[in-house]
Amino acid sequence: MTEDNHVRRRPVYQGKIVDLGLETIDLPNGEAAELEIVRHPGGAAVVAVDHQDRVCLLRQYRHAADGWLWELPAGKLEPDETPLGTARRELSEEAGVEAERWTELGTLHSSPGVLTEIIHLYLAGGLRRAAHHHETHEVIEIHWLPFRQVLDWCLDGTVTDAKTLIGLFRAQALHGKTGRSGNGWVGRG
Repeated sequence: MTEDNHVRRRPVYQGKIVDLGLETIDLPNGEAAELEIVRHPGGAAVVAVDHQDRVCLLRQYRHAADGWLWELPAGKLEPDETPLGTARRELSEEAGVEAERWTELGTLHSSPGVLTEIIHLYLAGGLRRAAHHHETHEVIEIHWLPFRQVLDWCLDGTVTDAKTLIGLFRAQALHGKTGRSGNGWVGRG
């Protein structure tokens, strides 16, 4: 929260992950507004591409989305954990792989009208197997699919998750600029 907006916050709900409050702020145009804001610690997501140009997608059951979604390995930042640390942990836990090389793909705001969550995106290469560990509340299938097919799914509506769409398209844009490294897509980094 920035002090220059003169934020006044009234807590409504404090959960394990989110903190909902009514925030009264002074807008840049001089008007005051009361907003429902959900504070979230943020997260990281990984576009993991192997030497066969396959990308790891998870088919995951999401109650809030009313069913199954195709997603990148991703998760919430833990206290005192860096975004790259979260990306490394989630790639191992959810997809069962570790990566030698990492390239930042930038950040995204999930839903900036109501949610403070910022997701950090990464491209991972030089992959090797690791043990995966799914939490009891995670219902996940691990799939390695041709990158071209996954991009087609982004365009035809099969993939609807925002972090996944943005991560895949940013990875594609980077791939077009740097070319293949011979062992996945991550050339430098």
